Amino acid sequence: MKLHKLILTAVAGSLLFVSCSDDDNKDVPSGAYDNGVLILNEGGFLKGNASVSFLSEAAGAQVENDIFSLVNGGGLLGDTAQDMGFNGDLAYIVLNGSNKIEVVNRYTFAGETTISTGLVNPRYIAFANGKAYVTCWGDATVATDDYVAVINLALNTVGATIPVAEGPESIVEENGKLYVAHSGGYNYGNTVSVIDASSNTVTKSITVGDVPNSLEVENGNLYVLCGGVPSWGEVETAGELNVISLNNNTVTKTLDFAAATHPSNLVIEDNNIFYTIDNGVYSTPIASGSLPASPLFTTADQGVYGIYGFAVEDGRIYVADAGDYNAAGKVYIYSAAGVLQNDFVVGVIPSGFYFND
Repeated sequence: MKLHKLILTAVAGSLLFVSCSDDDNKDVPSGAYDNGVLILNEGGFLKGNASVSFLSEAAGAQVENDIFSLVNGGGLLGDTAQDMGFNGDLAYIVLNGSNKIEVVNRYTFAGETTISTGLVNPRYIAFANGKAYVTCWGDATVATDDYVAVINLALNTVGATIPVAEGPESIVEENGKLYVAHSGGYNYGNTVSVIDASSNTVTKSITVGDVPNSLEVENGNLYVLCGGVPSWGEVETAGELNVISLNNNTVTKTLDFAAATHPSNLVIEDNNIFYTIDNGVYSTPIASGSLPASPLFTTADQGVYGIYGFAVEDGRIYVADAGDYNAAGKVYIYSAAGVLQNDFVVGVIPSGFYFND
Protein backbone atom coordinates (compact mmCIF):
# COMPACT_ATOMS: atom_id res chain seq x y z
CA MET A 1 0.00 0.00 0.00
CA LYS A 2 1.72 3.14 -1.22
CA LEU A 3 0.37 5.39 1.51
CA HIS A 4 1.58 7.22 4.59
CA LYS A 5 0.75 6.01 8.09
CA LEU A 6 -1.81 8.76 8.31
CA ILE A 7 -3.71 7.33 5.37
CA LEU A 8 -3.18 3.77 6.58
CA THR A 9 -4.96 4.55 9.75
CA ALA A 10 -7.72 6.61 8.46
CA VAL A 11 -5.47 -9.90 -23.45
CA ALA A 12 -6.45 -7.85 -25.57
CA GLY A 13 -6.05 -8.41 -29.29
CA SER A 14 -4.96 -11.82 -30.48
CA LEU A 15 -3.56 -13.16 -27.25
CA LEU A 16 -5.34 -15.76 -25.17
CA PHE A 17 -6.43 -14.27 -21.89
CA VAL A 18 -7.54 -16.04 -18.72
CA SER A 19 -9.02 -14.08 -15.84
CA CYS A 20 -10.61 -14.87 -12.52
CA SER A 21 -13.99 -14.65 -14.21
CA ASP A 22 -13.23 -17.48 -16.64
CA ASP A 23 -15.40 -20.29 -15.23
CA ASP A 24 -13.71 -22.95 -17.36
CA ASN A 25 -10.25 -22.34 -15.88
CA LYS A 26 -10.54 -20.62 -12.53
CA ASP A 27 -10.43 -23.86 -10.48
CA VAL A 28 -7.55 -25.50 -12.34
CA PRO A 29 -4.05 -24.26 -11.47
CA SER A 30 -1.40 -24.72 -14.14
CA GLY A 31 1.12 -25.90 -11.52
CA ALA A 32 4.16 -24.34 -13.18
CA TYR A 33 4.95 -20.68 -12.59
CA ASP A 34 8.49 -20.30 -13.89
CA ASN A 35 9.48 -18.49 -17.10
CA GLY A 36 7.01 -15.74 -16.52
CA VAL A 37 6.01 -12.79 -14.40
CA LEU A 38 4.37 -12.97 -10.99
CA ILE A 39 2.11 -9.95 -10.52
CA LEU A 40 1.37 -8.96 -6.94
CA ASN A 41 -2.14 -7.61 -6.47
CA GLU A 42 -2.32 -5.59 -3.29
CA GLY A 43 -6.06 -5.88 -2.74
CA GLY A 44 -8.14 -3.42 -0.74
CA PHE A 45 -6.96 -2.50 2.75
CA LEU A 46 -8.85 -4.54 5.35
CA LYS A 47 -10.68 -6.45 2.60
CA GLY A 48 -8.50 -9.58 2.62
CA ASN A 49 -8.52 -9.90 -1.18
CA ALA A 50 -4.81 -9.77 -1.98
CA SER A 51 -3.76 -12.16 -4.74
CA VAL A 52 -1.02 -13.11 -7.19
CA SER A 53 -1.42 -13.41 -10.96
CA PHE A 54 0.95 -15.22 -13.31
CA LEU A 55 1.77 -13.95 -16.79
CA SER A 56 3.26 -16.77 -18.85
CA GLU A 57 6.03 -15.97 -21.30
CA ALA A 58 5.25 -19.08 -23.35
CA ALA A 59 3.84 -18.87 -26.85
CA GLY A 60 0.26 -17.67 -26.75
CA ALA A 61 0.83 -15.68 -23.58
CA GLN A 62 -1.90 -15.84 -20.98
CA VAL A 63 -2.67 -14.67 -17.48
CA GLU A 64 -3.70 -16.97 -14.66
CA ASN A 65 -5.22 -15.09 -11.74
CA ASP A 66 -5.36 -15.86 -8.00
CA ILE A 67 -2.80 -18.65 -8.19
CA PHE A 68 -2.20 -18.84 -4.42
CA SER A 69 -5.84 -19.69 -3.85
CA LEU A 70 -5.98 -22.10 -6.78
CA VAL A 71 -2.92 -24.06 -5.70
CA ASN A 72 -3.65 -24.05 -1.98
CA GLY A 73 -7.19 -25.38 -1.87
CA GLY A 74 -8.99 -22.07 -2.07
CA GLY A 75 -7.18 -20.51 0.88
CA LEU A 76 -6.98 -16.73 0.85
CA LEU A 77 -3.59 -15.06 0.58
CA GLY A 78 -4.44 -12.30 3.07
CA ASP A 79 -4.81 -8.55 3.43
CA THR A 80 -2.79 -5.92 1.55
CA ALA A 81 0.07 -7.65 -0.26
CA GLN A 82 2.95 -5.21 -0.03
CA ASP A 83 6.02 -6.94 -1.45
CA MET A 84 7.46 -10.25 -2.61
CA GLY A 85 11.05 -11.43 -2.33
CA PHE A 86 12.81 -14.46 -3.82
CA ASN A 87 15.33 -16.54 -1.88
CA GLY A 88 16.36 -19.77 -3.59
CA ASP A 89 13.27 -21.72 -4.59
CA LEU A 90 11.03 -19.81 -2.20
CA ALA A 91 8.97 -16.66 -2.53
CA TYR A 92 8.19 -14.58 0.57
CA ILE A 93 4.97 -12.57 0.22
CA VAL A 94 4.70 -9.69 2.70
CA LEU A 95 1.11 -8.95 3.75
CA ASN A 96 0.93 -5.60 5.49
CA GLY A 97 -2.68 -5.74 6.66
CA SER A 98 -2.41 -9.34 7.87
CA ASN A 99 0.91 -8.74 9.69
CA LYS A 100 2.37 -11.88 8.18
CA ILE A 101 4.54 -13.39 5.47
CA GLU A 102 3.31 -16.27 3.35
CA VAL A 103 6.16 -18.48 2.14
CA VAL A 104 5.52 -20.48 -1.04
CA ASN A 105 7.51 -22.44 -3.58
CA ARG A 106 8.11 -19.81 -6.24
CA TYR A 107 7.69 -22.28 -9.11
CA THR A 108 4.63 -24.27 -7.97
CA PHE A 109 3.16 -21.74 -5.51
CA ALA A 110 2.47 -24.48 -2.99
CA GLY A 111 2.41 -23.05 0.51
CA GLU A 112 5.46 -23.81 2.67
CA THR A 113 4.83 -21.93 5.91
CA THR A 114 3.44 -18.71 7.38
CA ILE A 115 5.47 -16.28 9.49
CA SER A 116 3.02 -14.36 11.65
CA THR A 117 4.79 -13.52 14.92
CA GLY A 118 6.96 -10.45 15.40
CA LEU A 119 5.69 -8.52 12.36
CA VAL A 120 3.71 -5.33 12.91
CA ASN A 121 2.84 -3.43 9.71
CA PRO A 122 5.48 -5.22 7.58
CA ARG A 123 6.37 -3.45 4.35
CA TYR A 124 9.32 -4.67 2.24
CA ILE A 125 11.80 -7.56 2.33
CA ALA A 126 15.45 -8.23 1.43
CA PHE A 127 17.92 -11.04 2.16
CA ALA A 128 21.46 -11.15 3.53
CA ASN A 129 23.67 -13.68 5.35
CA GLY A 130 21.01 -16.37 5.35
CA LYS A 131 18.42 -14.10 6.93
CA ALA A 132 15.46 -12.05 5.75
CA TYR A 133 15.16 -8.39 6.69
CA VAL A 134 11.66 -6.88 6.75
CA THR A 135 10.90 -3.21 7.24
CA CYS A 136 8.07 -2.69 9.75
CA TRP A 137 6.21 0.43 10.77
CA GLY A 138 5.06 -0.94 14.13
CA ASP A 139 2.03 0.79 15.63
CA ALA A 140 0.83 3.26 12.99
CA THR A 141 0.11 5.88 15.66
CA VAL A 142 3.57 5.74 17.25
CA ALA A 143 6.55 7.44 15.59
CA THR A 144 9.26 5.76 17.67
CA ASP A 145 8.56 2.02 17.40
CA ASP A 146 9.55 1.39 13.76
CA TYR A 147 12.03 -1.43 13.15
CA VAL A 148 13.55 -3.94 10.77
CA ALA A 149 12.65 -7.53 11.66
CA VAL A 150 15.44 -10.09 11.21
CA ILE A 151 14.04 -13.49 10.25
CA ASN A 152 15.99 -16.71 10.82
CA LEU A 153 15.25 -18.53 7.57
CA ALA A 154 16.10 -21.94 9.05
CA LEU A 155 13.39 -21.53 11.68
CA ASN A 156 11.14 -19.02 9.90
CA THR A 157 10.92 -16.91 13.04
CA VAL A 158 11.82 -13.32 13.89
CA GLY A 159 15.06 -13.68 15.84
CA ALA A 160 15.91 -10.01 16.31
CA THR A 161 14.70 -6.49 15.62
CA ILE A 162 16.68 -3.42 14.62
CA PRO A 163 15.20 -0.06 15.74
CA VAL A 164 15.18 2.49 12.90
CA ALA A 165 13.78 5.91 12.08
CA GLU A 166 10.10 6.36 11.34
CA GLY A 167 8.57 5.04 8.13
CA PRO A 168 11.02 2.38 6.83
CA GLU A 169 9.98 1.36 3.33
CA SER A 170 12.05 0.01 0.44
CA ILE A 171 15.10 -2.06 1.36
CA VAL A 172 17.96 -3.39 -0.79
CA GLU A 173 21.06 -5.45 -0.01
CA GLU A 174 24.54 -4.91 -1.40
CA ASN A 175 27.81 -6.47 -0.18
CA GLY A 176 26.48 -7.44 3.24
CA LYS A 177 24.87 -4.08 3.90
CA LEU A 178 21.19 -3.18 3.84
CA TYR A 179 19.93 0.20 2.70
CA VAL A 180 16.52 1.32 3.98
CA ALA A 181 14.54 4.28 2.62
CA HIS A 182 12.58 6.20 5.26
CA SER A 183 9.55 7.84 3.67
CA GLY A 184 8.18 8.72 7.10
CA GLY A 185 4.86 8.18 8.82
CA TYR A 186 2.95 11.12 10.29
CA ASN A 187 6.06 13.12 9.50
CA TYR A 188 7.73 13.01 6.10
CA GLY A 189 11.10 11.24 6.08
CA ASN A 190 14.27 12.13 4.19
CA THR A 191 16.91 9.57 5.15
CA VAL A 192 18.41 6.25 4.12
CA SER A 193 19.65 3.97 6.90
CA VAL A 194 22.68 1.73 6.41
CA ILE A 195 22.53 -1.57 8.33
CA ASP A 196 25.50 -3.90 8.76
CA ALA A 197 24.05 -7.39 8.29
CA SER A 198 26.91 -9.00 10.21
CA SER A 199 26.04 -7.13 13.41
CA ASN A 200 22.43 -6.11 12.73
CA THR A 201 23.18 -2.51 13.65
CA VAL A 202 22.53 0.81 11.95
CA THR A 203 25.92 2.23 11.04
CA LYS A 204 24.89 5.42 9.25
CA SER A 205 21.95 7.63 8.34
CA ILE A 206 22.23 9.42 4.99
CA THR A 207 20.14 12.53 4.33
CA VAL A 208 18.43 12.52 0.93
CA GLY A 209 15.43 14.30 -0.59
CA ASP A 210 11.98 14.26 0.95
CA VAL A 211 9.99 11.02 0.90
CA PRO A 212 12.39 8.53 -0.73
CA ASN A 213 10.21 5.91 -2.45
CA SER A 214 12.47 3.59 -4.43
CA LEU A 215 16.06 2.32 -4.44
CA GLU A 216 18.29 0.80 -7.12
CA VAL A 217 21.93 -0.31 -6.99
CA GLU A 218 24.03 0.05 -10.14
CA ASN A 219 27.80 0.26 -10.80
CA GLY A 220 28.79 0.85 -7.19
CA ASN A 221 26.15 3.50 -6.58
CA LEU A 222 22.82 3.57 -4.79
CA TYR A 223 20.17 5.56 -6.67
CA VAL A 224 17.44 7.00 -4.44
CA LEU A 225 14.32 8.44 -6.02
CA CYS A 226 12.53 10.86 -3.70
CA GLY A 227 8.96 11.87 -4.42
CA GLY A 228 8.98 15.06 -2.38
CA VAL A 229 6.27 16.19 0.04
CA PRO A 230 2.92 16.08 -1.79
CA SER A 231 0.59 19.01 -2.29
CA TRP A 232 -1.51 18.02 0.72
CA GLY A 233 1.55 18.17 3.00
CA GLU A 234 2.31 21.12 5.21
CA VAL A 235 4.88 22.49 2.74
CA GLU A 236 5.04 20.91 -0.72
CA THR A 237 8.51 20.03 -2.02
CA ALA A 238 9.65 18.68 -5.38
CA GLY A 239 11.25 15.31 -6.02
CA GLU A 240 14.95 14.54 -6.22
CA LEU A 241 17.16 11.78 -7.59
CA ASN A 242 20.09 11.23 -5.24
CA VAL A 243 23.18 9.20 -6.14
CA ILE A 244 25.07 7.68 -3.20
CA SER A 245 28.55 6.20 -3.58
CA LEU A 246 28.64 2.82 -1.85
CA ASN A 247 32.37 3.25 -1.25
CA ASN A 248 31.78 5.83 1.46
CA ASN A 249 27.97 6.09 1.72
CA THR A 250 27.85 9.77 0.80
CA VAL A 251 25.64 11.60 -1.69
CA THR A 252 27.73 12.45 -4.75
CA LYS A 253 25.04 13.88 -7.01
CA THR A 254 21.55 15.33 -6.71
CA LEU A 255 19.22 15.93 -9.64
CA ASP A 256 16.27 18.18 -8.85
CA PHE A 257 12.84 17.87 -10.41
CA ALA A 258 10.71 20.90 -11.24
CA ALA A 259 8.43 22.38 -8.62
CA ALA A 260 5.30 20.36 -7.83
CA THR A 261 6.76 17.29 -9.57
CA HIS A 262 6.58 14.00 -7.67
CA PRO A 263 8.33 11.04 -9.34
CA SER A 264 8.11 7.39 -8.29
CA ASN A 265 8.84 3.82 -9.44
CA LEU A 266 12.59 4.02 -10.07
CA VAL A 267 14.01 1.23 -12.25
CA ILE A 268 17.49 0.90 -13.75
CA GLU A 269 17.78 -1.43 -16.72
CA ASP A 270 20.49 -1.71 -19.40
CA ASN A 271 22.25 1.44 -18.14
CA ASN A 272 19.09 3.50 -18.42
CA ILE A 273 17.15 5.16 -15.62
CA PHE A 274 13.36 4.81 -15.73
CA TYR A 275 10.72 6.37 -13.50
CA THR A 276 7.14 7.59 -13.65
CA ILE A 277 5.34 10.86 -13.00
CA ASP A 278 1.53 10.62 -13.00
CA ASN A 279 0.75 8.80 -16.27
CA GLY A 280 4.12 9.46 -17.89
CA VAL A 281 7.05 7.05 -18.29
CA TYR A 282 10.45 8.75 -18.36
CA SER A 283 13.83 7.39 -19.41
CA THR A 284 17.37 8.69 -19.60
CA PRO A 285 20.81 7.05 -19.92
CA ILE A 286 22.75 6.90 -16.67
CA ALA A 287 25.66 8.50 -18.46
CA SER A 288 23.63 11.58 -19.35
CA GLY A 289 23.75 12.87 -15.79
CA SER A 290 20.53 14.81 -16.31
CA LEU A 291 16.76 14.39 -16.21
CA PRO A 292 14.71 14.15 -19.44
CA ALA A 293 12.58 17.13 -20.40
CA SER A 294 9.64 15.04 -21.64
CA PRO A 295 8.31 11.51 -21.15
CA LEU A 296 9.21 8.56 -23.32
CA PHE A 297 5.45 7.99 -23.57
CA THR A 298 2.28 8.39 -21.55
CA THR A 299 -0.50 5.96 -20.71
CA ALA A 300 -3.23 8.51 -21.41
CA ASP A 301 -4.61 6.54 -24.36
CA GLN A 302 -5.22 3.61 -22.01
CA GLY A 303 -7.07 5.81 -19.55
CA VAL A 304 -4.42 5.38 -16.87
CA TYR A 305 -4.39 8.43 -14.62
CA GLY A 306 -1.51 7.39 -12.37
CA ILE A 307 0.91 4.48 -12.77
CA TYR A 308 0.66 2.35 -9.62
CA GLY A 309 3.15 -0.42 -10.43
CA PHE A 310 6.04 -0.38 -12.87
CA ALA A 311 8.88 -2.54 -14.18
CA VAL A 312 11.27 -2.77 -17.11
CA GLU A 313 12.70 -6.10 -18.22
CA ASP A 314 14.16 -7.53 -21.45
CA GLY A 315 13.10 -4.63 -23.60
CA ARG A 316 9.54 -4.51 -22.28
CA ILE A 317 7.90 -1.93 -20.03
CA TYR A 318 5.23 -3.11 -17.60
CA VAL A 319 2.61 -0.75 -16.18
CA ALA A 320 0.05 -1.60 -13.51
CA ASP A 321 -3.22 0.35 -13.36
CA ALA A 322 -5.18 0.16 -10.10
CA GLY A 323 -8.28 1.62 -11.80
CA ASP A 324 -10.89 2.50 -9.20
CA TYR A 325 -9.04 0.55 -6.45
CA ASN A 326 -12.06 -1.74 -6.01
CA ALA A 327 -12.54 -3.74 -9.20
CA ALA A 328 -9.92 -5.86 -10.97
CA GLY A 329 -6.98 -3.84 -12.23
CA LYS A 330 -5.10 -4.06 -15.51
CA VAL A 331 -1.55 -4.58 -16.66
CA TYR A 332 -0.21 -3.01 -19.85
CA ILE A 333 2.94 -4.13 -21.64
CA TYR A 334 4.81 -1.77 -23.95
CA SER A 335 7.83 -2.05 -26.19
CA ALA A 336 11.03 -0.23 -25.27
CA ALA A 337 9.82 2.60 -27.51
CA GLY A 338 6.50 2.87 -25.67
CA VAL A 339 4.27 1.07 -28.16
CA LEU A 340 1.46 -0.87 -26.49
CA GLN A 341 1.79 -4.61 -27.12
CA ASN A 342 -0.60 -6.37 -24.73
CA ASP A 343 -2.97 -5.77 -21.85
CA PHE A 344 -4.42 -8.13 -19.25
CA VAL A 345 -7.00 -8.01 -16.49
CA VAL A 346 -5.48 -9.10 -13.16
CA GLY A 347 -6.44 -8.77 -9.48
CA VAL A 348 -7.44 -5.80 -7.34
CA ILE A 349 -4.78 -3.05 -7.18
CA PRO A 350 -1.84 -4.59 -9.07
CA SER A 351 1.35 -3.12 -7.66
CA GLY A 352 4.43 -5.23 -8.33
CA PHE A 353 6.12 -7.33 -11.02
CA TYR A 354 8.49 -10.19 -10.14
CA PHE A 355 10.33 -11.96 -12.95
CA ASN A 356 10.40 -15.67 -12.15
CA ASP A 357 12.97 -17.23 -14.50
